[in-house]
Amino acid sequence: MAAPAQSAVKLDTTGSPSKVVLKLATPTVLAMLTQSVVNEVDIVFFSWLPCPESSNAQAALLPSLILLWLFGGSLSAISVGTQALAARRFAQQKNADAGAVLVNSWFFSLTAGILFSIGGYLSLPHVLSALIKVPEVRQAATEYLNWRLLGIVSMAMTFSFKSFFDGIGKTHVHLFSAIVMNALNIVLCMIFIFGHWGAPRMGIAGAGLAGFVSTWLGLLIMILWATFAKYRNPFGPFNLKKLDRSLTRDILKLSIPSAIATVAVMSGFALFAMIVSKLDALAGATALINPSCPGGKAEAVNSAATTVIVGVLKLTFTACLAFGTSTATLVSQSLGEGNPDKAERFGWVSVRLGLIIFGVVGVLEGVIFPRQILAIVSHSPAVIDAALMPMRVMGICTPAIAVGMILTQALFGAGNTRFVMVVELILHFVCLVPLAWLLGITLGYGLMGIWSAAVTYVALLSAVMVWKFRSGDWKAIKI
Repeated sequence: MAAPAQSAVKLDTTGSPSKVVLKLATPTVLAMLTQSVVNEVDIVFFSWLPCPESSNAQAALLPSLILLWLFGGSLSAISVGTQALAARRFAQQKNADAGAVLVNSWFFSLTAGILFSIGGYLSLPHVLSALIKVPEVRQAATEYLNWRLLGIVSMAMTFSFKSFFDGIGKTHVHLFSAIVMNALNIVLCMIFIFGHWGAPRMGIAGAGLAGFVSTWLGLLIMILWATFAKYRNPFGPFNLKKLDRSLTRDILKLSIPSAIATVAVMSGFALFAMIVSKLDALAGATALINPSCPGGKAEAVNSAATTVIVGVLKLTFTACLAFGTSTATLVSQSLGEGNPDKAERFGWVSVRLGLIIFGVVGVLEGVIFPRQILAIVSHSPAVIDAALMPMRVMGICTPAIAVGMILTQALFGAGNTRFVMVVELILHFVCLVPLAWLLGITLGYGLMGIWSAAVTYVALLSAVMVWKFRSGDWKAIKI
């Protein structure tokens, strides 16, 4: 039974490496872009709210998502160990062992997700008070997160199933789930943000409700897909008899460094957002007056601009991450086959493709259409003007972003998670955060100074990951 089941879901890695990478990466990129649209839709819908509610909601979104990922994203890092182990066992034609990886992964995500959700609610008032200095923005973030934190469990479990399917080369599964999930999210946002069709007008809280409901639907689709016979029979993804503490420890051994790296990234960007909020607070209400607001009300221009920039660029980041995730699958499977040279070849092919594809994307975002793109996600002239130059600079840096993220995921696939963890800790807390404060606040270069720190971070991350992957010492890691 094992051999036919294996052939039913076999990943073909023969032929041109570029074609293999693109074939595997395309569904992953589309799926993660589709999933990322959840928050991009929020930014666009918030821009349709009356001022200053629109800018306050946009300003609240970035720190809210950072906090959500601090809890849900760190737990979702279990996907790193799940994908690496499932891909290797699958390449070794050990289907039952690959399925056992999934069972232990989703069960841990379920139980730990409940605890992380409780921790998120308990810490919410204290963390938001530290991160957000403008009271109206802080209140908006609270309303949003009161709903979104209910989706921590579904987020983590979805990543467990996604990483398993990605690991065996079935990247289209998450694509289907993401499309359905985000279609529902758009409809629910229209209903609850603006109060259409008899529903209450909830504003930013309506976006939180829509996101919470849609993530659970996405998880349900992934679970139903795993019940199909060609996955259920050879892999046994719901067989609780496969629960094994030692296997869970193996998954966590690979995943915990990634979780710490995620916490470092989210904490770093949380402090980054706090510095931007500090910039708004230092500017004072008179500097934040937007003539387009009724009665000349103040708006948090710099924070809203940063949310808009991140919202636009996050689509690029997500695509780079998806490209890297597919690379991780190919690296893991190649190492599982005992072919490290093949793993390295896939890594560099992905980098070359990433440079070409995301180089074009960066030119479009940063050079040709930055103002037009910003006008889609913000109707505030003050916010667009503040965001324009940082948007240009980050667009130009897009190829470096692609290289850093692709090779980071490739090293995850090889099991070299501790190295990535150390690099992220150093770069965020020795480079990004202190440099952002120095340039933006101390030296008075404002928002452009703060984003210059992000440029430095990207350049260093890319350089370090290229050096590490080129060294080749990751080829000897046994998992």
